Amino acid sequence: MTMTEDTTLAPLTGPPPPADPRSRAALLKLVKQTVKDGPGPRATEQQWAKGKLTVHERLALLFDEGSFQETEPLRRHRASGFGLEKKRPHTDGVITGWGTVDGRTVFAYAHDFRIFGGSLGEAHAQKIHKLMDLAMAAGAPLVSLSDGAGARIQEGVTALAGYGGIFRRNVASSGVIPQISVMLGPCAGGATYSPALTDFVFMVRGTSQMYITGPDVVQAVTGERISHDQLGGADVHASVSGAAHFAYEDEAECLAEVRYLLSLLPQNNREMPPAVPADDPADRRCEALLDLVPADANRSYDMRPVIEEIVDDGEVFEVHSSWATNIICALARLDGHVVGIVANQPSSFAGVLDINASEKAARFVQMCDAFSIPLVTLVDVPGFLPGREQEHGGIIRHGAKLLYSYCNATVPRISLILRKAYGGAYIVMDSQSIGADLTFAWPTNEIAVMGAEGAANVVFRREIAAASDPEAARAERIKQYQEELMHPYYAAERGLVDDVIDPAETRSVLIRSLAMLRAKQAGLPARKHGNQPV
Repeated sequence: MTMTEDTTLAPLTGPPPPADPRSRAALLKLVKQTVKDGPGPRATEQQWAKGKLTVHERLALLFDEGSFQETEPLRRHRASGFGLEKKRPHTDGVITGWGTVDGRTVFAYAHDFRIFGGSLGEAHAQKIHKLMDLAMAAGAPLVSLSDGAGARIQEGVTALAGYGGIFRRNVASSGVIPQISVMLGPCAGGATYSPALTDFVFMVRGTSQMYITGPDVVQAVTGERISHDQLGGADVHASVSGAAHFAYEDEAECLAEVRYLLSLLPQNNREMPPAVPADDPADRRCEALLDLVPADANRSYDMRPVIEEIVDDGEVFEVHSSWATNIICALARLDGHVVGIVANQPSSFAGVLDINASEKAARFVQMCDAFSIPLVTLVDVPGFLPGREQEHGGIIRHGAKLLYSYCNATVPRISLILRKAYGGAYIVMDSQSIGADLTFAWPTNEIAVMGAEGAANVVFRREIAAASDPEAARAERIKQYQEELMHPYYAAERGLVDDVIDPAETRSVLIRSLAMLRAKQAGLPARKHGNQPV
């Protein structure tokens, strides 16, 4: 037996069911199966034709086999008007419940686009509210599988209030339990603010979009013709707006990566991230690092192989890999323990800090601090990006976000200066002066207010201008500045670097240091909250 497109289950109408308990149990089983089958094969085929899985297929990919326990599967809306009283499908277009991912409890709600286009009404919202409250009470991660058409227009302001309840709970849960939004279909208008409030946003190319106003409104207001994907597709948000952290080719790959991310996160802010036995020796020497990073500060290189050489088995889970590419934010393991890595990327804009890079790193540092993930910062930064666009865009305000996030973080913090570290950008990249617990440097490091050439032009400007051979005088003063203020031991001699280390020993030094800091206790001043730059 299946449920027809209009919705009312025959077994729940008509004569009373038989009084025999076995007959009633059999009827219940039939009812539950009918609810699970959804609104019929035609709606399912339409879902598949769009390249999308059904809601139960998605949940099967996310959770351990047989572990999902649904809540309120028989819930129905009670709205009337505009024909709603004649269409009262069970679930009201959203599946809610909990299960396990790698044996650990995870809560999830998933829109069923086959029912009312997955739109949110009163009953739909109340199911989500209850699940979010349960996730907070149980102290377990919350995953939303979004595939909905926004607020249910027929229910008016009631639907809008439902979104308000979700947003309020997103904020209350922030920093308490991990929240992950998986965009598997359209998301428009105010509904987009829920994923924006969560810790991570996943998208699938070709089928998921997010935007405040759709293409039709854009054309009506501005005259611009633009497609759904061009306006708010996965690649747009993963590489241009930064609203999505990850973009994948299909739902199976996407949900597999959600499972992997969950394996790196704690259940809540009272627990440590899960540690695993490490096959990669803690004392492994990283000889390759001696060749990966050029000593010449003006030569570019890719920071990713450096990170892969240091961490366990070269496994790195990069966040926002396509946005603000001049900085890398990633989760990895060192000796089986999860760490957050922030690193300048010299192969992209020479690794400078700009508005987007500052925001990207600040958000990542905050997330790591909220969930007790130690921070390792790899520094090779020439400064902040200069220019009118950056200044007028608020580089001061945005750069301060990164500074604030580091200063506010109480997790173990270790910084490693690989090569150049100039000016204010050096301070912001978790220098010892803003609270890094330990600071190490390679013998190729150059810590200074600015590069030697620029410094010589400022400090010895008049002398160089008055010289009979200005170029020779400039070269001499550059050499002098390098020898006196930019040699690799200058900062160590003044206690601003804890030690200058052999690059090949980087992995073992970091692991030993993190082991020592694992029991770190740190507090913040008594206050309601700080006034963070926004």
